[in-house]
Amino acid sequence: MKTFVSGDLRLQFIDLGPTDGQTVVLLHGFPQDSSSWSEVGGLLADAGFRVLIPDLRGYSPEAQPRELAEYTVDALVGDVVALLDSHGLASAHIVGHDWGGSLVWTMRKTHPSRMATATVVSTPHPAALSWAWTHTGQLLRSWYMGAIALPLVPELVVRRRLAWLLERSGLPAERATHYQELMNRPGVATGALNWYRQMLRDTVLPKRRTGSARDSAPPPRTLYIWGTEDAYFNRAVAEKTVETVSDLTFVPIESGSHWLPETEPEVLAMRITGHIDSAV
Repeated sequence: MKTFVSGDLRLQFIDLGPTDGQTVVLLHGFPQDSSSWSEVGGLLADAGFRVLIPDLRGYSPEAQPRELAEYTVDALVGDVVALLDSHGLASAHIVGHDWGGSLVWTMRKTHPSRMATATVVSTPHPAALSWAWTHTGQLLRSWYMGAIALPLVPELVVRRRLAWLLERSGLPAERATHYQELMNRPGVATGALNWYRQMLRDTVLPKRRTGSARDSAPPPRTLYIWGTEDAYFNRAVAEKTVETVSDLTFVPIESGSHWLPETEPEVLAMRITGHIDSAV
């Protein structure tokens, strides 16, 4: 895999498609890696796009800082910006799933000029999620967020029982096994969990943000894709996202699970391509 530098860290990434095509960046979620986007990335590359798929901080072997403070949302967004900078890109089409989707929501606010378009898969807007915790049954679906903040126990669970948990939520067994193996690689379980823990504080819980790089560009055209059978985010929070974000294109995938990049790659590639084409 190729690598790029972000501060003192070196992150790895997959590079697909023609170098002169429009660039699409695909951001993975927890507990995934760049391979979660392999099928979608291949389809986009075949359609003429250049596709960059990084293994994010905590997952890349040379980007696993020990301090929790190194996993702030600003640092994670900074890694995406560093990827663009390393390729001389003023902007790109940014797509994120799960916690990668949270990065897209944040970039939409702090770095809109770096985004040609934005696409979020599964993840509701942070303000919608905060609302849903107190107004719907979403809190029951989000129980794992608090559990992940515990010391040591989450590492034991993801190393031993992750595949079982993922299969129960609709991920194919082969992919669930891959992520079980991923969490048993040196440093990955703690790195991934630290990313999740700190991101929970910075992105999901609403608070006044300080120190973020901001620009004055308007938000990019945004597509939100959500599976109607998502085990983690209910319909109420998805629909609240539509109310929260102006000029949002919302595409529910009937019978779709939380793991749309791996279970519905053709549908996602088609929707992403259509969204990009509509913005040109």
